[in-house]
Amino acid sequence: MSDDGSASPAAVLRSVVARAVDADLGELDGRIAVVERGSQSTRGEAAGSDSATPAERLAELLGEADSVVAVVPRLDADLARRINASLKVGDDGTDGGTDPSAPRSARVVFTGSAADRLSGATGPVVRRALADRGVDAYRHDGESPVAVALGDDRAAVGLIDDAGVAALLWTRDPTVREWAAATCRRYLDAAEPASGG
Repeated sequence: MSDDGSASPAAVLRSVVARAVDADLGELDGRIAVVERGSQSTRGEAAGSDSATPAERLAELLGEADSVVAVVPRLDADLARRINASLKVGDDGTDGGTDPSAPRSARVVFTGSAADRLSGATGPVVRRALADRGVDAYRHDGESPVAVALGDDRAAVGLIDDAGVAALLWTRDPTVREWAAATCRRYLDAAEPASGG
């Protein structure tokens, strides 16, 4: 990350994750994939949809997993809509053509401004929508500098700005997965279940 703020969101995110897992950025780069808003460049593992935005790719990753745990610091309308679609599965595993492989277990810790959405004027609607999708929602009073998600054997980390997900990094790298799992566990341990409807 540069002092003048000129580093791209993808570069900032790679640096944040490398520092978090105490890894050399050069070593880590070969084991991760990153997509940035306005860019189609990725490295490392398969990129998913060729033209996916960070929010689209995050929704794809979550929709492909059987089990998801995540920490979300900000929830914008675009991300909420995409994740909602990826989690939209009925009791029989189907719902109007939505992918039946969507997560069977989802625990999401909302922190920062995302936590405020759970308790604000729209809170009951948001909590009910989450419950309808089988998401166990938790509210955390602190902040998180990034979104962190663990879906089965993949970790995803998102850099969030005022416009949503600016960059998304994902990997099956064990070191990053362990860090993501520990981060999610730490936030879950300090969070309270969001009250229903």
